[in-house]
Amino acid sequence: MSRASALGLLEVFGLVYVLEAADAMLKAANVELVGYENTASGYISVLVQGDVSACNSAVEAGVGAVHRLGAEVHSSIVIPSPHQDIYKITNRYSLDKLLP
Repeated sequence: MSRASALGLLEVFGLVYVLEAADAMLKAANVELVGYENTASGYISVLVQGDVSACNSAVEAGVGAVHRLGAEVHSSIVIPSPHQDIYKITNRYSLDKLLP
């Protein structure tokens, strides 16, 4: 995973909602899907990276998509200029490590 100028993260309850959010995020802005994680008891987080404005747009689009389905977003955040050590955490969720 390359270093990005921002990370966008969104967490919801349920696979259907996270897939809808991720689809909206990737269609709304020039971001790259970093990965996902089933965090606990059905909560799933999706991570994207790109420039700050793209991550902001992507996260807003993901939140909106979840709300249109009548669900709630557990949490969302955009981290501009993440510290390099953050990648020690996010590399764990990289798609190439999660998928066979």
